[in-house]
Amino acid sequence: MANKRVGVYPGTFDPVTLGHMDIIRRGLRLVDRLVIGVATNPGKGPVFSLEERIEMVRSEFGPLVKDTGTELQVEPFSGLLVDFATRMDAQLVLRGLRAVADFEYEYQMVGMNAHLNPDVETVFLMASEKYSFIASRLVKEIASLGGDISSFVTPTVAKSLYERVGRK
Repeated sequence: MANKRVGVYPGTFDPVTLGHMDIIRRGLRLVDRLVIGVATNPGKGPVFSLEERIEMVRSEFGPLVKDTGTELQVEPFSGLLVDFATRMDAQLVLRGLRAVADFEYEYQMVGMNAHLNPDVETVFLMASEKYSFIASRLVKEIASLGGDISSFVTPTVAKSLYERVGRK
């Protein structure tokens, strides 16, 4: 297909949540190919290794491709997001917004990224209401304290996270 619309959805995905899945499901309708960029981001102190997070994302999002017919690719990345987007031939960066606090941070990032590469657009999708409060950081904290995370992640992700943090 000529002039494929390619998007990049970046994140740490530590762990991947139902909120991430919702944004990806909806984002797949906007592009012909969606590249999920799994960031190294050691500053966030991920619970799962980069390789584990990539595999987790691949296993969770595989079924979505069948539903939409959109090409889905999962790739690790480090460095500047706009450089990664350029390497993936992406014209847009897909970002999910949960709250006003997200918007303030993302607004600054859009300006910086547009300055670095004006050919890459950022598209925001508002989190669906039922997922708007989910944050990977909070899911990890709840799991580490033995709480129920079943409404925030898939059963497979919950099992992996509980095993990792030594609960349940």
